[in-house]
Amino acid sequence: MSCATCAVNIEDSLSKIKDVSKAQVNFGTDTAHVEFDPEKVTLAELENAVRDAGYEIVNREAVIKVGGMVCATCVQTIEAALRALPGVVSVSVNLGNEKAYVTYNPSVSGIDEIRKAIEDSGYQYLGLSGEVSDEMERKAREKDLHDKLVRFSIGFAVSIPLMIAMWIPLPVSMQALAYVMLVISTPVFVFVSYPIFRAAHMALRNRSLNMDVMYAMGIGVAFVSSVMGTFGIVLTTEFMFYDTAIMLAAFLMLGRYLEARAKGRTSDAIKKLAGLQPKTAIVLRNGNREELSVEDVVANDIVVIRPGDKVPVDGIVVEGESYVDEAMITGEPVPPLKTTGSKVVGGTINQNSVLSVKAVKVGRETMLAQIIQLVEDAQGSKPAVQRIADTAVTFFIPAVLGIAAVAFVVWYFFLGATLLFSLTALISVLVVACPCALGLATPTAVTVGVGRGAELGILIKNGEALEVSEKVTTVVFDKTGTLTRGRPEVTDILATGISEATLLSFAAGVEKNSRHPLAQAVVRMAGTRNIPIEGAERFDTFGGKGVSALILREEVLVGNRTFLQEKGIAIPEGIETTISHFEQDGKTVILVAVSGQMAGALAVADTLKETTQAAVTRLKTMGLKVVMITGDNRRTADAIARQIGIENVFAGVLPQDKAAHVKALQENGEVVAFVGDGINDAPALAQADVGIAIGGGTDVAIESADIVLIKDNLLDSVAAIQLSKKVMGRIRGNIFWAFAYNSALIPVAAGVLYPSFGITFRPELAALAMALSSVTVVSLSLLLKTYIPEAKKGNE
Repeated sequence: MSCATCAVNIEDSLSKIKDVSKAQVNFGTDTAHVEFDPEKVTLAELENAVRDAGYEIVNREAVIKVGGMVCATCVQTIEAALRALPGVVSVSVNLGNEKAYVTYNPSVSGIDEIRKAIEDSGYQYLGLSGEVSDEMERKAREKDLHDKLVRFSIGFAVSIPLMIAMWIPLPVSMQALAYVMLVISTPVFVFVSYPIFRAAHMALRNRSLNMDVMYAMGIGVAFVSSVMGTFGIVLTTEFMFYDTAIMLAAFLMLGRYLEARAKGRTSDAIKKLAGLQPKTAIVLRNGNREELSVEDVVANDIVVIRPGDKVPVDGIVVEGESYVDEAMITGEPVPPLKTTGSKVVGGTINQNSVLSVKAVKVGRETMLAQIIQLVEDAQGSKPAVQRIADTAVTFFIPAVLGIAAVAFVVWYFFLGATLLFSLTALISVLVVACPCALGLATPTAVTVGVGRGAELGILIKNGEALEVSEKVTTVVFDKTGTLTRGRPEVTDILATGISEATLLSFAAGVEKNSRHPLAQAVVRMAGTRNIPIEGAERFDTFGGKGVSALILREEVLVGNRTFLQEKGIAIPEGIETTISHFEQDGKTVILVAVSGQMAGALAVADTLKETTQAAVTRLKTMGLKVVMITGDNRRTADAIARQIGIENVFAGVLPQDKAAHVKALQENGEVVAFVGDGINDAPALAQADVGIAIGGGTDVAIESADIVLIKDNLLDSVAAIQLSKKVMGRIRGNIFWAFAYNSALIPVAAGVLYPSFGITFRPELAALAMALSSVTVVSLSLLLKTYIPEAKKGNE
């Protein structure tokens, strides 16, 4: 809001909603007080009214660590509980990294309400991500793992001897054995299965069905049947499932133990990134050095960084000279030299000398903090493919309960099987079914894949970018600064009558007085070759044609054809032919004359980056179309395109028209990835199906992109697409495995194969198979941790 009229406009917009009794907007505090009937008006309608008036709602985002989740239905339970809170705009819960990503309006609901909703749903609120230290999180995870380890160890220690006792003849009656088993197994069963029954109770209290409800029914039926058989209530001592009930619970706890261990490794990439952040900084305050927590450093502080210390902030060197290892951020193995005026990035390591750095960005504003935030946000996002799993899980548990009931009824009442056989089929179906594998298929792969991308210098902002990148058919490159270095360089030297070194010395001596980019290219080339640059006198410019000066008392002219012709300098035919070849290749030619005689020519062009050719070749090998877009003239654009093998070129395109060309490709059915680096690329990056901003790009380009490449290496754009294909392939493999497992084993557990082959599924084996299915899915996702895209091999 910019004035009181804005407040009136918002009040009018809110008041138009039926069942809003009062709307009062305070321009001074930027708040709106609204009284409405919550039965008839939702917060979303109020927010839309504000947006319709042309304004925005200020919401907050929180990433919350949640404990106690075991399956996809847990995710749905927590999401439903949080969405029910007034003021919560969006919720996404990731089972893989055990976090809830919540966007909420702090004036309506806060963290306390969110905590209560999570805990009332039967899960643990472990704090906001970032507030919980790595050490506390590690201890909480170890405590949870230890609890599961103790429960399943005791379960197996008791159930195995009980099972043996059932199979070997003992000198006691069956009734006496039943009583002994009841006394031994009851406390063990309660201890081992308590987490399962507690979770089932919380789920039913929240009117939801989750896998704990199924498992509780399975092991509950086994134990209750045993008790009834022991006391002769309807059943006989033939129904002794004490060993089975405990072993089932033990296998379930073993599965959760293995799953929790595997899930703990999916977020290793984030932990590595967070480990780069230093905890303290030495700051100059009132002329004294003080060691402060890095959170207490503010912008414009002078930070002293000793050799071996990590750089705590993003800033500019104001004093000192040292090499700084930036490999963890840029991937470059050779540490660059930092001198006064050089930029440094937080998380890098100072190597050999003391640096004084002026803090520019601190805390959450640093590049490293933003990278961590990007990765966390991406890991919390859900690609569309997960909707398949989410939809399946919604119907999964009722379907399994139905199948279990039908299996029991059909076997007992229609096929004349014994009650023992029918109960065994019921229990086996309940414990073999596994929605966990479906729930973990996508989030674990996304979490590990996005983390692996970060390790490779590829920041993927969301799961949708992974999904779309896999489907890309056309890659559009901006030319200047993306395919090329973005600054002109001398590419060819043609000397006549003098040596190349003398030609460069004379040309650079004149050009060092000019700020023109072509002039600076000549001076840089002389410096690169360590050629001494002579001093110039009587420097003069001739509007857009050239410059002249006296060097070693000889007149030197540097300029274009027109300039030399006006000065009466003849250009020999052989040199003219070579110049024409240079120009056909899209290069700008600088002519040099000394003492009235043609001395040579320098060809200058915006040179290609080292990895450009390889990147284009790899993309074409992958069957993708490659397009170049540039504001340059057709001849220059075609010359560059010929060098790197690009056939499709849009030349002479104004910055504002780049997005229109991308849209035209999309309308022709292409799925477009746009790779760019500048402010003028932002609209095209946003328009493309996938926007890829390269390292060193502007903040606006990075903000508009879906994928950010930390390094200025075009092969990383290829690697990003290859990584996306790999992750999506793994997700599809995980989902297939989860569906195939359930589709194959549930019928077997129900006894479908028994009439023809005599094959049944013992409940203990069913529980083991269930445990292994989840562990298999997580383990397959963890394999992505070692994946190296083809484009990165040999370029690490």
